[in-house]
Amino acid sequence: MSKTTVASPASPPLEGEHCHTGQHLCMPEDSRKRAARRLAIARGHLESIRRSLDDPDVYCVDVLRQIKAVQGALDGAASVVLRGHLEAHVATAATRGDGQDLVEELMDVFKYV
Repeated sequence: MSKTTVASPASPPLEGEHCHTGQHLCMPEDSRKRAARRLAIARGHLESIRRSLDDPDVYCVDVLRQIKAVQGALDGAASVVLRGHLEAHVATAATRGDGQDLVEELMDVFKYV
C-alpha cells in the first residue's frame, strides 16, 4: 500500500514542513537530504570495494569490513527514512483519520527491515 497515489503538489514543502495533500504524503525535506547523504556515503564505499577487487593482493577481511561499512550506511539511511515517516506521518495519522491505513502500511514495511 503506497501513499504516493496522487501527483505531487506544485511546490515542495518548505524546510521543516510536511506535505499532506489528499492521499499523498511526501517524505520530509530533512529526511530526504540526510538519507541522500548516507546513500552517497554507501555508494562511495561500494565503489571502493569494487575497485579493491581489481587488486589481486586484496585481503578478504578488508573487503568484508568495507561491505559491513556499506551495510551500516544503508541501515543508517533506512533509519533516517523510517524516523521521518514516523514523525511526519504516523504521529499525525489520527488527525488525518488514516491511522489504520498507516498501521497496515507499517506492518508491510517491517517485513523488509
